[in-house]
Amino acid sequence: MWNLNEVTCIEYLFGHTFLISFDDGVSGRVDFSEYLNRGPVFAPLRDLTFFRKARIEGGTIAWPNGADIAPETLHKKCQLAAV
Repeated sequence: MWNLNEVTCIEYLFGHTFLISFDDGVSGRVDFSEYLNRGPVFAPLRDLTFFRKARIEGGTIAWPNGADIAPETLHKKCQLAAV
């Protein structure tokens, strides 16, 4: 069985970067710049005012327009950032 970790805390840092924390204690800085040109759902995130409206929803980070990133992807990015 796959054990999915959930985001428990997000903290805006700067630019398009959040500090993301998970329920298993893993945390790290995630720069979302790579997503800004990945289709129309992510286009509104280019505006930092909108980008900062992120919230925790369904165990991951999400924005009011429905954009989100899979928690397992974020977890892996946080693990790599900690190295």
